[in-house]
Amino acid sequence: MIYKIQRINMKIFLLLIVFCLLLIFLSCNQQNKKEQATDTTHTIQLESLLKPANEFVVASLPVTEPHESSMNIPLKVYGDIEADTRAAGTISARVSGRIEKLYLRYRFQKIEAGQKVAEIYSPELVTAQENLLFLLKNDADNTSFINAAKQKLLLLGMSTNELNKVIKTQKALYNVSVYSNYSGHVHDAEMSHDVNSGEMNNDVSPTQELRLKEGMYVQKGETMFMIMNHHKAWAALQIFPEQQSLIKKGVEVKIIPETDTTKVINGTIDFIEPFFRNNNKTLTARVYFNNMNMLPIGSQVTATIYEQSKQNLWLPQSAVLSLGMNKVAFLKSDSGFLAHQITTGIQENNQIEILSGLTTKDTVAVNAQYLIDSESFIKTNQ
Repeated sequence: MIYKIQRINMKIFLLLIVFCLLLIFLSCNQQNKKEQATDTTHTIQLESLLKPANEFVVASLPVTEPHESSMNIPLKVYGDIEADTRAAGTISARVSGRIEKLYLRYRFQKIEAGQKVAEIYSPELVTAQENLLFLLKNDADNTSFINAAKQKLLLLGMSTNELNKVIKTQKALYNVSVYSNYSGHVHDAEMSHDVNSGEMNNDVSPTQELRLKEGMYVQKGETMFMIMNHHKAWAALQIFPEQQSLIKKGVEVKIIPETDTTKVINGTIDFIEPFFRNNNKTLTARVYFNNMNMLPIGSQVTATIYEQSKQNLWLPQSAVLSLGMNKVAFLKSDSGFLAHQITTGIQENNQIEILSGLTTKDTVAVNAQYLIDSESFIKTNQ
């Protein structure tokens, strides 16, 4: 009996020991949780958690710093071929009169220098010829007056051959020929050049009739036709705002026309137009070249501009978030990241140029996309 009582007491004692150990374990575990909660409180301040979610993001992500370096940047741009207006010539009426014969029939018609383009009847020219004939018949020794009369006819547009014919036949010519001093393609005078856009207006049918026709009258000094030499052309390259700081006169350019990709045009930027065409936000850079292959005016080209190295701050493209007109980087601040507005430039080799908003001492998130749910909610600190 005594033996049984001792065994029961022993079991109770062991149970008490196990119970005490269990209480000690639970107490230690609870203390550890309190210490961890205290550490977390020290790591993430309550003020950070209360900041607006559209300005500050509590997160732990890899970071990077803007680095300053020099990069060689070949820029790929697009454009089209335009006629070189410096090689344009005009055919004007030297006297007032009526067009009796017209040898040009349609726009873009090819013409050569010395080719007859029209015949004009002019009372002024007829009167000047009759004065010359009167002097030759009645005062042949008055060479000064005769030479002056001849010079007047030449200045009024009469050719030397026609003048000699008048003197030989002793009869006035009622129709005087008009010749072209230029080779190229015919354009109407009013469509020649738009000074506001800097572009040739070629939005017409090549077979459309010319404005001037036989029987119409022209005034002295009126431009009848414009002749464009399509052997002279320039490539008008469109330069976007982020590229404009890299474009300078004299920079080397390689141009590949879309009509024949085997033909490569090597040149330099010769002129940068100081205005925006047609309310566009792209500048136009011209590259002059000899268009001996007769590439079509208006055809598109692809160009590579080999700019010298550019020294500036750079970040990985993944660190910059585009919000339409604005660019944002998430700046490391305390226990999270602050949306910070920046100004960027060109992009090259998965790097983006930082023009303003950051320094080499700043730290930003490597991947800005991880810190947002939607681009619409972000509010920057600027």
